[in-house]
Amino acid sequence: MPDSESEVVSEAHATRVARLREQLAALPPRAPVRLAKRTSNLFRGRSETATPGLDVSGFTNVLEVDPKTLTAEVEGMVTYERLVAATLPHGLMPLVVPQLKTITLGGAVTGLGIESSSFRNGMPHESVLEMELLTGNGEIVLARPDNEHRDLFLGFPNSYGTLGYALRLRIELEPVRPYVRLRHLRYQDPAEYFTALEQACRARTFEGEPVDFADGTVFGPGEAYLTLGTFTDRVPGTSDYTWLEIYYKSIRERVTDHLTVRDYLWRWDTDWFWCSRALGAQNRFVRLLAGRRYLRSDVYWKVVAFERRHRITSRLNRRLGKPAREPVVQDIEVPVGKAAEFLEFFQREIGISPVWVCPIQQRSTEREWPLYTLKPDTLYVNFGFWSSVALGPGEPAGTYNRMIEAKVDELGGRKSLYSESFYDEDDFWRLYNGPAYRALKDRYDPDHRLLDLYDKCVRGR
Repeated sequence: MPDSESEVVSEAHATRVARLREQLAALPPRAPVRLAKRTSNLFRGRSETATPGLDVSGFTNVLEVDPKTLTAEVEGMVTYERLVAATLPHGLMPLVVPQLKTITLGGAVTGLGIESSSFRNGMPHESVLEMELLTGNGEIVLARPDNEHRDLFLGFPNSYGTLGYALRLRIELEPVRPYVRLRHLRYQDPAEYFTALEQACRARTFEGEPVDFADGTVFGPGEAYLTLGTFTDRVPGTSDYTWLEIYYKSIRERVTDHLTVRDYLWRWDTDWFWCSRALGAQNRFVRLLAGRRYLRSDVYWKVVAFERRHRITSRLNRRLGKPAREPVVQDIEVPVGKAAEFLEFFQREIGISPVWVCPIQQRSTEREWPLYTLKPDTLYVNFGFWSSVALGPGEPAGTYNRMIEAKVDELGGRKSLYSESFYDEDDFWRLYNGPAYRALKDRYDPDHRLLDLYDKCVRGR
């Protein structure tokens, strides 16, 4: 990028930062601080507030893509859809691209993220080189792993905006090739399934082919698929799952498949994994009418958000005498050696299907991310499940989510906090490093103008 253009971009960002600071200064002293956001990919409620939010709608720009250094400089509210659109023309992609197009980079870093490159690249925050953060005390700091804000740099992931907000980030990129070849391998026995998954991730090759991506889908007992992806320059043809065809159904129907890199990265977005079926969007006539424009996760999310506010379906079911249902929307990680045990428990006690499976290992063995600690030498398996379970007579809301939380803790795993959580306060701070969090809170938000992590993620304030 020419220096003059780079200077213009930097000045525009600086102007947006200055305006944000003016907004913050205009708030009453010690008044709560929050962002004014039109969209969210969180699945937990929050209490309504009359407090005006900070307008960060302008922080959605890719500031620079540098093919020489394999880095990008972006603003915190940029979506991965926009980021990928800027990097792919250079033959590059972020090291981890979460599945949904409107997830923001800042959101994925403060709230974690995962995808099929996570067995080799970890989570999105592990490819961040530096962050410009607006903290709760109104300061703007540059946090890097080698400066005076190192503790904030390491503690920002899994803080969910309770320590500050990312305004600008510099991240690493990696080269891509034009296409991805997929192999969908079926297994009946869970132990064999997770053994094969671990071997593919450790060796980064399987049956003579390189493994660049790995995830899986469990459709029910005795039917689990391991999907391995390999970068390639030439393919006999490509599939299209952006309109009439449905990606997750193809896993059962095809042994091999080929997608462009762009379509591979967004293969889950068109149908929100498989959640679009609950909204009627897998009906072929509906798909014909909707077109590509409306077959997107953010459209489905708006429908779900409307239902959560008005509870139309739950009120109708109550009138029809149907049992109340408990939403079970979670992503959890357990060590690969415990994955078969967790799956057996889940299928026996919860019974939701399909279930998404994604291996993950911390990228560096030399860093510790204190608010979401994983053993750096251990391969974990993420299980994603997004549905509901009928409550039995006398069973209170939260019964099944609490059961899952207890099992994950028993198996030495971790649970993402993007959805509802039911931990008591002592257990929560034991799992998410209360002492480290409080030290960061005291330094960067001493007046508690931002929410507390427990209040935000469990109490839903």
